[in-house]
Amino acid sequence: MPEILYADDQLVVVNKPADLLSVPGRGEDKQDCVWRRVQQTYPTARIVHRLDYATSGLMVLALNADSHRYLSNEFQQRRTEKSYQAVVFGDLEGETGEVKEPLRCDWENRPLQIVDYEHGKQAHTTWKKLQKEAKGTRVQLHPVTGRSHQLRVHMQFLGHPIVGDRFYAPEAAQALSPRLLLHAENLGFSHPQTGDWMEFHAPVPF
Repeated sequence: MPEILYADDQLVVVNKPADLLSVPGRGEDKQDCVWRRVQQTYPTARIVHRLDYATSGLMVLALNADSHRYLSNEFQQRRTEKSYQAVVFGDLEGETGEVKEPLRCDWENRPLQIVDYEHGKQAHTTWKKLQKEAKGTRVQLHPVTGRSHQLRVHMQFLGHPIVGDRFYAPEAAQALSPRLLLHAENLGFSHPQTGDWMEFHAPVPF
């Protein structure tokens, strides 16, 4: 069971472990996921947004149709606040920056994503350097948009893929960690019933 950080009659906030699907995949071996585990305690739970299989951190699930509609719209309209922490390969130059390369699915190599200036969808990430470490550079990442694998591909585009990334990092960067060093540490949104702003934090486990 993912760690439950908060629950009321409208929503549940959980801390997803790395290497767990957000929703079921195709095949019997891909049925274990955050959604099914949460449903064991909260049978009406509905997925609002997803984290990659390899990414850990904060997710909110809705407990009824109205809350699901409200929260889904908040994510689509970018009225939520999300920040991630990662360790990227190499020495990232500068203190802050942004990446705006458009992304699309690499259909021949699904589920990988690629930068495509002609057919890609708008994608925007801002980053802030936190500190240099033995394995690379620790950064805070803010996804302004929410494309699939956005943070991973944008960091790869900068020449600093995320350490432990089995999709986008070279072997040397994969070898530094058994897991992807990407964690959704902060999540903020307004409550679907009261409108009150809620903020959650999940400590970085690496």
